[in-house]
Amino acid sequence: MTHQRPADSRTVKVEGLARVEGEGSLRVEVRDGTVELVELEIFEPPRFFEAFLQGRRHTEAPDITARICGICPVAYQTSACLAIEDACKVAITDQIAMLRRLLYCGEWIQSHALHIHFLHAPDFFGCEDAVELAGLDLAAVQRGLEIKKVGNLVMEVVGGRAIHPVNVRVGGFYKAPSREEIAALVEPLRRARDAALASVEWVAGFDFPDIEIDYRFVSLRHPEYYAIESGRIASSDGLDLDAEGISELVEEQHVARSNALHARLGGQDMYLTGPLSRYALNSGQLSPIAREAATAAGLGAVCNNPFRSIIVRAVELVYSCDEALRLVEAYEPPDPPAVAVPGTAGIGYGASEAPRGLLFHRYELDGDGLIRAARIVPPTSQNQLCIEDDLRRVAQANLSLPDEELGWLCEQAVRNFDPCISCATHFLDVSVERL
Repeated sequence: MTHQRPADSRTVKVEGLARVEGEGSLRVEVRDGTVELVELEIFEPPRFFEAFLQGRRHTEAPDITARICGICPVAYQTSACLAIEDACKVAITDQIAMLRRLLYCGEWIQSHALHIHFLHAPDFFGCEDAVELAGLDLAAVQRGLEIKKVGNLVMEVVGGRAIHPVNVRVGGFYKAPSREEIAALVEPLRRARDAALASVEWVAGFDFPDIEIDYRFVSLRHPEYYAIESGRIASSDGLDLDAEGISELVEEQHVARSNALHARLGGQDMYLTGPLSRYALNSGQLSPIAREAATAAGLGAVCNNPFRSIIVRAVELVYSCDEALRLVEAYEPPDPPAVAVPGTAGIGYGASEAPRGLLFHRYELDGDGLIRAARIVPPTSQNQLCIEDDLRRVAQANLSLPDEELGWLCEQAVRNFDPCISCATHFLDVSVERL
């Protein structure tokens, strides 16, 4: 994994990052006691989803984009629906919006449970994977499985299945679950909420590196509740934008070491999206039980330690279970389950909060409702520069460690972000010359 160079100069390289979705590696070069080069190398082949969408009907966008990720398909479906509905100037009903939020809570539950218990927690025990962790704390791993099952159940009931839901359509849903089907989620969600509270207490006891980073936080913000599936884009330095505004402000660049684009605000500034940003900008809108869990875990109004992001995710896990319960108990089946969205010429934008962070789409439709251009900006593309900056800081502060331990810590610094590499590798610039 490493190559030792003489006298305070060395290269630490992890050829294949473990416990992340997709394929990538990292490289840290040290010269005379100074970290001079840090690279997150993403070599997962690009999959060109924006190109796949061109020429397809506007109604196909949710099903096509859901295939970008098996862990957060609802995020892609929701952002796609919001953008198409925006282009066609159609508003959904409150009942449809709440059912869409419930589905999104299911995705947050299963994704956060997976990351916390199976991808990230092994780092804090020196374990290679969750199987090894189960040998040390079987109850915690089983708890994570049970919480994830409940998230899958919510997605099955509302979305039709747990992976790549088939009940989502532009304008709403093909079928609204019955009151009885939704009511059956109450007890599983209560058990999941109790288990999530135990997970907050568990992760709060981990040993965290002492590091504080002054991030530029960017996330959705909603005036009424903790932003998940809708809202305006806010930042820690005062941005207040709609989905069109963030799409126009964020510029993406291709670099040789990555098959994913690197995003910057205004072409210059790196920024952070994800749980730390959502919490920093919206912690006051958590439900009382989630706020109490955050306080008991030692979180203030803002968390600047990336290694403690596992605590923030656990608090969000409590919130998503609690919010799902609220939505279930107030459920009224939307009738009809979808509003009509006829295809029309226009440009639309949509943004939602994937478990890993802000995700926004832009679609250009022609008069027949065919997609002429598409742009999808996933969280990992937006966070790549912050990941590399964190790697530089972590490596520089821990050069006294042996190569093996430094490489492990650098891997963990990447996993703090729960990167979804496959989500990030789908760009394509198309240039057509007609004779």
